[in-house]
Amino acid sequence: MVDQRLDDASEPAFDDVLAAVGPRLRALRHEREVTLPQLSQATGISVSTLSRLESGQRKLTLELLLPLARAHQVPLDELVGHPPTADPRIHPRPFQRNGMTFIPLTRRPGGLQAFKMLIPAHWPASEPQPQVHEGYEWLYVLSGRLRLLLGEHDLLLGAGEAAEFDTHVPHAFANPTAQPTEILSLFGPQGERLHLRARPATRTDS
Repeated sequence: MVDQRLDDASEPAFDDVLAAVGPRLRALRHEREVTLPQLSQATGISVSTLSRLESGQRKLTLELLLPLARAHQVPLDELVGHPPTADPRIHPRPFQRNGMTFIPLTRRPGGLQAFKMLIPAHWPASEPQPQVHEGYEWLYVLSGRLRLLLGEHDLLLGAGEAAEFDTHVPHAFANPTAQPTEILSLFGPQGERLHLRARPATRTDS
C-alpha cells in the first residue's frame, strides 16, 4: 500500500510543473520573436490552442508538446522543466536572427537570459534601424568592435568595454568593421536591472 502522504505530497509538485509550462512556452516564443500565427503554421496547432496553452487554460498533452519542442528546438524535458541532473554543463543550441548568431548560455526560459552573440563583418548591409521593446540589457564586447546606437548616442565599443541600457530606449547594433564581433549579452525581458553601469555617453579618447 502506498503511503497516502507521499501521494498527497507529489500532487502539488506535479501541478506546479504543469503550471510552469505555459509561461515557459510564452517566454520561448518571445525570446525567438515568433508570433502565435507563425508558431501555429510551424506546429499545426491552432492559434487559439497555443494561446490557451500559454495562459494555462488548456490541458497539456504529449501530442501538443512534441511539435512545440521541435519548433522551439529544445528537448522535451527542458520544455516541461525536468529536474536538473548532476551534470551542470549547458549544451547550447545556436540559432540565427536577422543575420546574427545567438548562442544561449542559460537553460531556463524567462527571467534573466545570457547569450553569446556573433555579429558578422560589415553587418548590417544598410544603416541599422533602432527599435524598442520590453526589457533591460547589459552587454560586454569580447572581441572586435560593436557600434551601439542608443537614443541620441552613436557609440563604438571595443573589446573589454561594456554597456547597460533600458530597451525602451531606441537602440540598434552594427559591426562596421571587416572582422566578426563577439559579445556577451545579459537580457531581462521584464526589465530586471543589473548591477553594472554603462560608461558615460560622451568620452574623450586619448
